Amino acid sequence: MKLVTFSKKGAAEKFPGALVGQDVANLSALGFASVLAIIEGGDKALAAVIAGLEKAPRVPLAEVQLDAPVRPPRVFGIGLNYARHAAESKMAVQKVPTVFMKLTSSVVGPDTPVILPKISLQPDYEAEFGVVVGKGGYQIPASDWKEHIFGYTIVNDVSARDIQLATSQWTLGKSFPTFTPIGPAVVTADEIADPHALPISLTIDGETLQSSNTSDLIFKIPALIEYLSSLTPLQAGDVISTGTPEGVGMGRTPQRWLKPNEEMIVTIEGLGSLRNRTVAE
Repeated sequence: MKLVTFSKKGAAEKFPGALVGQDVANLSALGFASVLAIIEGGDKALAAVIAGLEKAPRVPLAEVQLDAPVRPPRVFGIGLNYARHAAESKMAVQKVPTVFMKLTSSVVGPDTPVILPKISLQPDYEAEFGVVVGKGGYQIPASDWKEHIFGYTIVNDVSARDIQLATSQWTLGKSFPTFTPIGPAVVTADEIADPHALPISLTIDGETLQSSNTSDLIFKIPALIEYLSSLTPLQAGDVISTGTPEGVGMGRTPQRWLKPNEEMIVTIEGLGSLRNRTVAE
């Protein structure tokens, strides 16, 4: 199932939904206030969605605006998690995952403009595979990882490199308003046979700048679940953005920074495409 958050075009109120062909089923009619509420409800809530899906009213997809599919309690970013990206960044691969946070105030949905801040001269793109936590927990063994995954989504980890690398702390340079596009949907885990075998790519105005596969992840999902939960209890709805492959603007010669009025499209097999256009602040 592909879960989304949507509003009718021109309206402010947002609803949880499920993509059904070219329609969106309004899941608020089944008593759910948000996609996060469905995730927090676990298997019982998902079963209720499946059972009531045919009765839920539908709206043509063309008539709605999609928001970020879930408003996560936290977004964990994983840095340098593809070997070739670490090499192009001229940074060593660590013995444990490199973790930073992206403030949830930076989360936006598909087709929402990404604002390039005036304070930065080096805005960059990063195609990433996002893991959505279902069942929370503390000190989860790697062998139990599947029990704690609700689904998957696409993340564009937009980064202001000059701000990010001005100190050893990356969070603020990656958390400007609109710097965390997520979507278009949360795809439930049952639809993805192997999350470690998915082609991932990013294009800007039709030019392919990143092209890789999640099989190249250094720290894969079991290791990330175990490591993060060894330090802090994971919560339902947390998003783990697992890192970006090579091809980012910072690693190119010459370096290639985002400019206003460019269309970024991140595509991951089975998850769809996340589109966002850049605008100047």
